[in-house]
Amino acid sequence: MKQEWQSFWLAVGFLTRIPMPVKIDYSQSLMNRSSLYFPLVGLLLGGLYGALFAGLAVFWSLPVCIGLVLAFHLWITGAFHEDGLADSMDALGGGYTVVRRLEIMKDSRIGTYGAVALIVALGLKALLLMDADPVWLALLMTPAISRLTPLLLMRFLPYVTDPDTSKSKPVAEAFSGQRLLLAALFTVVVALLFSVWLPALLAVVLVALLWGASLKRQLGGYTGDALGASVVFTELVFLLALTL
Repeated sequence: MKQEWQSFWLAVGFLTRIPMPVKIDYSQSLMNRSSLYFPLVGLLLGGLYGALFAGLAVFWSLPVCIGLVLAFHLWITGAFHEDGLADSMDALGGGYTVVRRLEIMKDSRIGTYGAVALIVALGLKALLLMDADPVWLALLMTPAISRLTPLLLMRFLPYVTDPDTSKSKPVAEAFSGQRLLLAALFTVVVALLFSVWLPALLAVVLVALLWGASLKRQLGGYTGDALGASVVFTELVFLLALTL
């Protein structure tokens, strides 16, 4: 139980800026185990977003509330997944070989492809959230559903980034099928409880298959940035399906 408790808080610290209130006996194994809790951390983030939205809605209009919630999201997560999206789009859009794509992905500077992808993704997310009914449900469920997709990619694709420099190394090794199953079951149960299982299934499966196939073809596998991009893609597909 102590190891699982630490794994949970390690996942919180990895995915957010929330301080860890417990001492972590860090190890590679513990970091690998923490991936199980990604959907749970997403659900907790969704709870924060929903509560913040409810409080803001007392004072401001819907567009202002959505903008403030998105700003809070970018702050509390450190724009972790959005950074992965921008790097992935720069790499796949500007590189013509696997080696060159990986080099671009490690470059901290943002290019045209990455900037355009961020603008489109954030703008579309804001519009979809404004169209969602109820908004609180979309805010609650989107982070939880979307954080299952990178676990599928980690399990079924090889890891291709230089392990000495990649920020994704701690969660890119030895992710067991048993823990993937547990994470998937948790996500399915939550989706069923809130009656969003069909949009959730569509989003996770569609992004995992299409983005996974694209990564396999263009990189030979996944990188940490590609995992981050998968979260953003899943969010958008989920919201598109939810607002049909």
